[in-house]
Amino acid sequence: MATETQIEQRVREAGLRPTRQRIALAELLFDKGDRHLSAEELHEEAQAAGVAVSLATVYNALHQFTDAGLLRILAVEGSRTYFDTNTSDHHHFFVEDENRLVDIDSGRVALHNLPEPPEGMEIANVDVIVRLRRKRR
Repeated sequence: MATETQIEQRVREAGLRPTRQRIALAELLFDKGDRHLSAEELHEEAQAAGVAVSLATVYNALHQFTDAGLLRILAVEGSRTYFDTNTSDHHHFFVEDENRLVDIDSGRVALHNLPEPPEGMEIANVDVIVRLRRKRR
């Protein structure tokens, strides 16, 4: 568990001003290890912890953390976006029945023969999301 000073330093090193709300949200995000959550889920956690923030503030902070490299954004469904505290290169299972993301162990997915990007472009990232559902009987 990181101290508030360590969280504040992490936010500062990412180039963000460590406001009270950013620090409170960062503590909720990063004190529980690698995890995936939506803005709505973080907002609920903040409310339960007594952190007075609006959903708009949570969205803004999550996008600022993502832009600063503290989080990775994953668009799973058209209207469902998750934020991942593990920013290393890795892929995911998405458990459809539970709306839950699970990390796939690194090295378990091999990508070969990616197409050449168009002129003047480079591949920034490749996200593989394997959708799972319970077997039907």
